Amino acid sequence: MPFVRVGGGVTLTVIGVDGGPLPPGAESALAAAEVVVGARRHLQRLPVPAAAEQFVLGPVEPALEKLAGRRAVVLASGDPGFFGIVRLLREHGHEPVVLPALSSVQLLVARAGRSWDDVAVVSAHGRDLGPAVNVCRARAATAVLTGPGAGPAEIGAALDGWPRTLVVAEDLGGPDERVTTVPAAEAAARSWHPLSVLLCLRPDDEAAGRGWYAGGEPVPPAGGWALPDEAFAHRAGMVTKAEVRAVALPRLAPRPGTLVWDVGAGSGSVAVECARLGAAVLAVERRDDDVARVRANASTHGVEVRVVPGVAPAVFAGLPHPDAVFVGGGGPEVVAAAAAVGPRRIVAALAALDRIAPTRAALTAAGYAVGGVQVAASRLAELPDGSVRLAATNPITLVWGEVQDR
Repeated sequence: MPFVRVGGGVTLTVIGVDGGPLPPGAESALAAAEVVVGARRHLQRLPVPAAAEQFVLGPVEPALEKLAGRRAVVLASGDPGFFGIVRLLREHGHEPVVLPALSSVQLLVARAGRSWDDVAVVSAHGRDLGPAVNVCRARAATAVLTGPGAGPAEIGAALDGWPRTLVVAEDLGGPDERVTTVPAAEAAARSWHPLSVLLCLRPDDEAAGRGWYAGGEPVPPAGGWALPDEAFAHRAGMVTKAEVRAVALPRLAPRPGTLVWDVGAGSGSVAVECARLGAAVLAVERRDDDVARVRANASTHGVEVRVVPGVAPAVFAGLPHPDAVFVGGGGPEVVAAAAAVGPRRIVAALAALDRIAPTRAALTAAGYAVGGVQVAASRLAELPDGSVRLAATNPITLVWGEVQDR
């Protein structure tokens, strides 16, 4: 087996373990090892030579010290180059030989009996749970590598309001392997094996058919953003104009892993645009006819927008924490209530001039760095003789607040 040399001519081999036969070359690497590092369950199940020092992997720094200057083997679950220890080893100057097994995501999707080229993969292991949950909220199919405090129960609870099914694999490839399919709400109420990985599925998760880009459609989407007003069904022109959306979207910064609220959504044009850019989106709207329009526009553009009927700001209670909020209706009082929730970004679209100063004051009082711009666009419009004129749209003032990095 070809070895990559580490400082001093000593080899480091990382072996993936998936419960099946070891990858080619793994047994000879183990037989030659002076030290073997891995989880206790791996050390107990594999043919570690009696002469080799064994070190149970916990805190990483002590383990790295054990590797220095010795023929070493690190045992890791699945494919150690996929959200695994290989990156950390390389960051510390090692150039390991990697002998991968099947990743836990591959095994899970195989157990579920489906293809996985459309599955987004995120990790909540040792990370903030929010971005992983937001991808689950936004995508039809998401695999989640779980961790302490970020397991099936926590993910199931966070998906309240989004129709999702979880396929949970516990001790995948181990002696206690179990694969369970449950509604997200039921997952929230159960206890799970600490070693788990899950697949989060929307009811229509395979409706899109065969794709070409692993993980689903890429963002930004085909057709770009700031879509024409005519791309949305709306009530008597009550749609956030394309030029306004073009300025507002960069301030909202929608992207995979974020949650955006569209408050006073109207047609839902901003909500749909944010969803097309990969964000999870929640639209708040008080009018029943506009609630229906938001849902219809989301369906037309092939995205998911959770619509919450109700009057802001009272309806904010109990909603999941947003990364960004767009306020299309409601005025300074709603902006102040949104600021109290604590998103990183808030953008308010104002037609009435007398709302500008109170809105700015509300954001400043909440500690945001405040900016703004008036968007006054004139569009080309044809005249009867075939020439064109400039047709003015109503000017809109955008006022925004952003939390500054400290």
